[in-house]
Amino acid sequence: MTPSANATKLSTTIIDPSSPQGHTHTIIFLHGRGDNAENFARSLGYSTSSTGQTLIQHFPSARWVFPSSELRPSARLANTFGGGMTSQWFDTWDVQNLSYRGELQLPGLGESVASVLDNIHNEVQLLSGKWDRLVLAGISQGGAVVMHCLLNLATPRDDVSRIGGVMGFSCRFPFPGRTLNETRKIVGVWQDGDEDGLIRNTPVLIEHCLDDPLVKIDTGRQVRDVMTGFGARVTWKEYESGGHWISSPGGVDDAVAWLGEHVFAIER
Repeated sequence: MTPSANATKLSTTIIDPSSPQGHTHTIIFLHGRGDNAENFARSLGYSTSSTGQTLIQHFPSARWVFPSSELRPSARLANTFGGGMTSQWFDTWDVQNLSYRGELQLPGLGESVASVLDNIHNEVQLLSGKWDRLVLAGISQGGAVVMHCLLNLATPRDDVSRIGGVMGFSCRFPFPGRTLNETRKIVGVWQDGDEDGLIRNTPVLIEHCLDDPLVKIDTGRQVRDVMTGFGARVTWKEYESGGHWISSPGGVDDAVAWLGEHVFAIER
């Protein structure tokens, strides 16, 4: 899918492994709307586990890849101020109601999913083809993209049954209420039939805070239900506090435990 001529690609931030083990896993982590890779990677340092460590510190053998979304035209800014660009994976008119003027999401969502799928294939090459060592994560709008990435990911090998995992924080799901094939068709990336094995075998963690003022808890529960309906192995966690972010320390503790169980415990 060709990026929009009106979009501007921002830079990717990479944190290389600090462990003597070297590079064992890769975690691709997408920021939210209005943010960028460098700022998001830095902001993760403010969220720590009950031991005082960040997610990155807990997994020093991982290569952390933080792509930036493109600077895209905002229809709402154009309507209100006569123009405007914002950092976003896809355009929206109303973050509280994605179905209103929902067609605005389509171009950017398809382009972003295609771009992240390319990133996945590139990172798996660096992992010597070990797909189960690759984790895809996202927060808010970035979380919406990674869920659609899982639904549209096809691997070039028949023996690959899963990727390491998918994590979504404070996220939403554009275009719910459709079958898997309908969802793939509307995003416009899928080209490989109707397989769903990768979805059924890949563990998914979704975390959401009850006091999230931007993406309400019911929206997060909808993501859980949609992905479960598609056959995903979803672990759902909700927290009393944390706002539109990762709850700390509880949410970080749960993410560390989940990654340790489902991804980093795998040896082959």
